[in-house]
Amino acid sequence: MFKPKPKKLGHLVLRVSNLSESIEFYQQIVGLQVSDKVGNRMAFLHAGPDHHDLALVQMSNAEIEQAANVFHNVEHFAYQLDSYAEIEQATEMLLSKGIKITRGPGKHGSGENYFIVFQDPDGNNLEFYSDMRQITKDNPYEPSVWNDDIDTFDVWRCKNFVVEPPAGIKKKLAQINQPKKA
Repeated sequence: MFKPKPKKLGHLVLRVSNLSESIEFYQQIVGLQVSDKVGNRMAFLHAGPDHHDLALVQMSNAEIEQAANVFHNVEHFAYQLDSYAEIEQATEMLLSKGIKITRGPGKHGSGENYFIVFQDPDGNNLEFYSDMRQITKDNPYEPSVWNDDIDTFDVWRCKNFVVEPPAGIKKKLAQINQPKKA
């Protein structure tokens, strides 16, 4: 039976009520650098060579309060695996053990990493990821602003998902797949 071998705790995603204020805090106080932004909804920041070790997602105070009752302000945390092949093996293992998968497998646009997200017994979202973009002196990267669209979330457009996509993503997919009017 396959058993994952995580290399490290890779990143954390936090819900925030004021994205600009949070970006400034994590840049000025913590010393992180912005890697990319997704419109005015999300920001990826890094301390080391990984594209991101912290992501911030903008939510209203009401959304945060509602989510806090279920998941607190941590959207998910992630462990790095060696490759997409290992993510595929982990997906099969999760399915065979009846572990709730919430999204994936897929490939993010920003960060370019592969992912599978699932829940622990308390409903916390965990992600296994691999192949994240590395930002170093020898491999510089210019931060960009991504559109808040399906390709930012999953460049494969959920074709490899083993579960239904989240409602918001499902809505975006339906809009993309609508026949064009003549």
